[in-house]
Amino acid sequence: MTGVPASAAGGTGRTPAPGGKLGAAAVNQASLWNIANILTMIRLVLVPGFVMLLLADGGYDPAMRAWAWAAFAVAMITDIFDGHLARTYNLVTDFGKIADPIADKAIMGSALVCLSLLGDLPWWVTGVILFRELGITLMRFWVIRHGVIPASRGGKLKTLAQGTATGMYVLALTGPLATLRFWVMALAVVLTVVTGLDYVRQAVVLRRKGLAAQREAAGSAL
Repeated sequence: MTGVPASAAGGTGRTPAPGGKLGAAAVNQASLWNIANILTMIRLVLVPGFVMLLLADGGYDPAMRAWAWAAFAVAMITDIFDGHLARTYNLVTDFGKIADPIADKAIMGSALVCLSLLGDLPWWVTGVILFRELGITLMRFWVIRHGVIPASRGGKLKTLAQGTATGMYVLALTGPLATLRFWVMALAVVLTVVTGLDYVRQAVVLRRKGLAAQREAAGSAL
């Protein structure tokens, strides 16, 4: 690096990358207002609107429930795209690291709590899912200095099952579809518990290895 801004040198500071992706110089300019963070912000803004739509008129207006489902669906879709864009174009920021999981927990948590308040979903289901999600979030901070546990296929299936089941409960479904959503939610709860236990196992192993490596390094330094 020369320390001279690219614009001052008569260039744009961006070099096209193969396949239409942004060049390294452009990637390094990632800031708070990149597309990944904007999608995360949209998801956060959708939360209060979603809650108002779901609870409107006592929570039993099919039309309002349909609009609430639309807001929920948009939030779930932006969750997929913001992470993909951040990883693909190196748009990871400190804001995104904090705001993205908060937005995820906010939209899912608000949906589950509202559905339980309306009597559509048993409180124990909401409790199990929220306990797992919040517990795993805290555990990430517990082991973060030792490493990062990558997302597993089971975790991705859990997220898909939770989103699908919760979305089906948001809609005012009757008949066979109401029965189907029960079994989809049952699958989501099972995956929530199983993947949560697996994450705990991986976290404990990772922490033990990290502590062992630290002790070994400390012994070598003596």
